[in-house]
Amino acid sequence: MQFTKRLRAPVMRGEVTCSVRIWQNPHVKAGGRYPLGPGAIHVTSIRQIGLEDVTPELARRSGFAGVVDLLKVAKHGPGQTVYLVEFEYEGPPGAQDDAGLA
Repeated sequence: MQFTKRLRAPVMRGEVTCSVRIWQNPHVKAGGRYPLGPGAIHVTSIRQIGLEDVTPELARRSGFAGVVDLLKVAKHGPGQTVYLVEFEYEGPPGAQDDAGLA
C-alpha cells in the first residue's frame, strides 16, 4: 500500500489508521501486510463504501484536512469504486521490545 510522502510519518506513528481509496478493484486484502518504511502496514479490514460516506471526520482520520483534499489523492487510475481500508502499522521486529530499555 502506497502513501503520499506527507502521510508516511503519521502512518508509522499510528496517527493515521485508515485510508480511502478509489480503485476499479481492491489492491489490498484484509490480513495482508504491505511494506512501509522499516515496518509494514497490516490491513485489518477493507470494505466498499459510498462517496457520500466520505465525511470530514473520515478525511481527518485518514490524515487529510478535508474531503476535497482527500479526494484529490484517493483516486487511482480509472477506478470509481470507493474503498475504506483500515490498518495498523507494525514496526520492525523487536522495535516494541526495545522501547522500554532506554
